[in-house]
Amino acid sequence: MVGADLWRMGLAGLLPLVDQHLAAVYAVAFGLSAGSVFFGPAAASTLPSVVDEDELIAANSGLWSAAVISQIALAPLAGAVVAAWGVTPAFWFNAASFAVSALVLARLRPARRPAPATAGRWRTRLAEGARMLARDRLLRLLALVQLLAALSAGATSALLVVLAGRRLDVGPGGFGLLLGAIGVGAALGPLLLPRLTSNPRQPALVFGPYLLRGAVDLILATTRNLPTATAALTLYGVGTSTGMVTYTSLLQAHVPEHARGRVFVGYDMLWQTGRLSSLALGGITADALGIQAVYALGGLLLLLAGTIGLAGLATWPEAADDSSRPPASR
Repeated sequence: MVGADLWRMGLAGLLPLVDQHLAAVYAVAFGLSAGSVFFGPAAASTLPSVVDEDELIAANSGLWSAAVISQIALAPLAGAVVAAWGVTPAFWFNAASFAVSALVLARLRPARRPAPATAGRWRTRLAEGARMLARDRLLRLLALVQLLAALSAGATSALLVVLAGRRLDVGPGGFGLLLGAIGVGAALGPLLLPRLTSNPRQPALVFGPYLLRGAVDLILATTRNLPTATAALTLYGVGTSTGMVTYTSLLQAHVPEHARGRVFVGYDMLWQTGRLSSLALGGITADALGIQAVYALGGLLLLLAGTIGLAGLATWPEAADDSSRPPASR
């Protein structure tokens, strides 16, 4: 995590110096995303070494809420910085934030020392992680559901601006209201979730939000009313945030410590691949069939994902029984 922060600090500070060269801007953007790919799985893998299992949902909820609330609060501040002093100071401030993050993380001392990764070449470790995904029933189920969700979310997220203009007939202000509704829901969900449970081994809490998000997409495919769409997207934000928190907590509790990083990387690759495919297919579908078809198909994919997930729990052990066994024995 420290290495990824220092890498992104350097790139963010470099960006204002190369902003006249489009290829360099693309290269910096690619490098910043690559740093995030290293940071995310490392952070998710470290958290179980910092808190106990029954604190995972509360901890992940707190991290998610902090990220969402800071984005909501800092976006207007970034606009004010750009308006007052220009783009360059804003990017240098961004670079400084990565430096502060690296300094804070360098002082992190997990209560439990993480188990070392399996010895051997990186190809061997990758193959071990792939075999674990293939053999573990819950991990296979999560992989299928995540892929279906990614095939939906990429297109519907990117084309929300098209829906706002063509279907809801609103301008930038209305589109901003829709984005704000998602943000409010995403902030509220993790605040409510720890009040419901502290047990991360409840897969139903992972798959249920897919059904909620699918229903929202179907509403968006049929409504022309801005207040209805705004209320629905607030629920979509709740479903997205609670689903992500419970999904992450379940993986942290279920996967053996030495393989946790590889599993999170594998799911991240699966999600990004599905999302990129969805972006391409969504654009083609919108041109050929209209924006309503994109959201109708996206909603059906999410409903299918949630149904498959919940159906896969029909013979799944009770959460209490599952938590009593070590991950290696499942």
